[in-house]
Amino acid sequence: MATSSSHSAHGEPLTERSARVAAARKLTRRAGRDAAGLFLAEGRQAVAEALADPAGVREVFATDAAAAAHRDLLASTTVPVRIVTEKAAAGLSETVTPQGLVAVCALRDVPAEAVVAHPPRLAVALAELADPGNAGTVLRTADACGAGAVVFGTGSADPYGGKAVRASAGSVFHVDVVRGASLETLLPALRQHGVTVLAADGGGEAALDELTDELAGPVLWLFGNEARGVPADLAQLADARVRIPMRGRAESLNLAAAAAICLYTTQLAQR
Repeated sequence: MATSSSHSAHGEPLTERSARVAAARKLTRRAGRDAAGLFLAEGRQAVAEALADPAGVREVFATDAAAAAHRDLLASTTVPVRIVTEKAAAGLSETVTPQGLVAVCALRDVPAEAVVAHPPRLAVALAELADPGNAGTVLRTADACGAGAVVFGTGSADPYGGKAVRASAGSVFHVDVVRGASLETLLPALRQHGVTVLAADGGGEAALDELTDELAGPVLWLFGNEARGVPADLAQLADARVRIPMRGRAESLNLAAAAAICLYTTQLAQR
């Protein structure tokens, strides 16, 4: 079993005071992630997706119970698996009920220039998105709809935080992630490369269900802050401001639901 080599020389699990665990705990904060170029992925789904490309995984921490429960997953990997105490595992978790299984992974950022040079047929940009849960959910939705990239504009939540990684359900490992991009620069550059930029806006002049040609070619959807929407200066850089027609009496949709509708509609049109 792969975990046999992971005990310390005395056969004792690593504690929260061990250097390896202390270094990994710093990755629960954005500054620590950026400094180390690493992030944590917790739970079976995320760890399994991470281990599908083992070159991007430095090590896995597991409690005895988690190592036994996920023996099938851990026995087949070449990545070092280190047994830790329950308390050490809890220190690496941002959940109320730690799962006892955490992978240390390399950040997967790609530069904004790469998206401009080779625009995917479907992409997402997020302007001042605040909630990490929404960040992960949009990543997951973008992945499900076949999007090639998700761009987190300056001031957006970090997609590598614990809550965001959990909400992405492994999709953070499938889609190109761009962080800290200047959308003021990126959006015009993409339009010059033939990408249609659509800003989701409840007061938009275009209705989603009336768009046809706009959705056929490469499209980037721009979504804004949960409370304030897309900043006006960025909305002006889009080809159109698009609203989702609502037949019922709901005043608005939350951001993740709006993103799902826009992205699914687009992939249907592109099919």
